[in-house]
Amino acid sequence: MMCWFNNDSASYTFNKFGALYNWYAINPATNGNKNVCPSGWHIPSDAEWTTLTTYLGGQIIAGGKMKSTGIVYWQSPNTDATNSSGFSGLPGGYRNFNGGFDNAGFRGHWWSASVNLGVGTESWDRVLTYSDGLANRFSTIPYNGYSIRCIKD
Repeated sequence: MMCWFNNDSASYTFNKFGALYNWYAINPATNGNKNVCPSGWHIPSDAEWTTLTTYLGGQIIAGGKMKSTGIVYWQSPNTDATNSSGFSGLPGGYRNFNGGFDNAGFRGHWWSASVNLGVGTESWDRVLTYSDGLANRFSTIPYNGYSIRCIKD
């Protein structure tokens, strides 16, 4: 499934947050072997996300280096945001498993292409928030709708 925050494509297409996807939409094993990214691109694995956050100094400070600056999109104070990595992360919020929407302006959630093998029914994602510079790594249920970031093969 792919949707727009609050099911409002008119507003959320133009604010640059992008669409939200559940795990089944991005996982080739459950979506008919389709790639949601353009040809030559893919959803990063958990290991690729970890490589990025390690390169940026670790989870504790990487989020600030990944967030767009200012408070046009992020709620104040958008702590530690420098966007020194050029990632330009935006707070697209998420769609939860029961169909409700939350946290636009406060958090950005991005899927990885990796299943949490310790749980098996959950997948890894990364979260940036307005209130700190962390790049949090979480294991989450596949029904939530999160943003994606495609990277070049």
